[in-house]
Amino acid sequence: MLLHDFFVKYPRLAIAFSGGVDSSYLLYAAKTAGCHVHAYFIKSRFQPQFELDDAVRLTDQIGAPLTVEALDILSFPEVARNPADRCYHCKTSILRRLWELARSDGFEVLCDGSNANDDETDRPGMRALREQEVFSPLRDCGLTKDDVRRLSESAGLFTHNKPSYACLATRIPTGTTITEELLDKTERAEKTLFHLGFSDFRVRMLPPGNALIQVPQAQLEKVLTHRDEITESLQPDYSNIMLDLKPR
Repeated sequence: MLLHDFFVKYPRLAIAFSGGVDSSYLLYAAKTAGCHVHAYFIKSRFQPQFELDDAVRLTDQIGAPLTVEALDILSFPEVARNPADRCYHCKTSILRRLWELARSDGFEVLCDGSNANDDETDRPGMRALREQEVFSPLRDCGLTKDDVRRLSESAGLFTHNKPSYACLATRIPTGTTITEELLDKTERAEKTLFHLGFSDFRVRMLPPGNALIQVPQAQLEKVLTHRDEITESLQPDYSNIMLDLKPR
């Protein structure tokens, strides 16, 4: 199936929107195809502020309607206790709320930005998409991440080279209860590296309260260059600050 064919079949659709590469292109493609489309962004403590900022910027760029809905994701016990399948429970909670919003606006089709590289065996959240009857047009049409980046660049979308970003909860070890405090620490740490010019990085929490910085190989030396700034910023929140010598 071609993406155009999907839009012909479903000319009215809601999109679970993250402001990332994939959902941004899907939203652009649907709007360009003449669909009646609406983007819905769920803001929880798992998303840093820059993700919402990017979502607003992208929808403003292409002139698409956006609804932002706050969700207290930590109020769901099966999410907060952080089991191995946390992503499944989190995604299910979010999709249920998205369906409520979409249906209240008259939409009966909900899509997400999963692409052909997304392997269901590696992502528990993919099961939630199937159970909640959410379409993944990019994936169904065989579009890979590289395809989406190339098409996004041709379309002039600023998201075309945006690094992939996993939510803040992924920085906390499985089995460790997720709290506001741990999420705040993680967001502060990653904001420091972001402002120092790092990209595609992670600051993971290692018990008992240590930080493990992971960056691409090309940025390893840069960590040492900014050692003092990083240490000064992260020390109030972490007992020890470590650098992973195996690059991301």
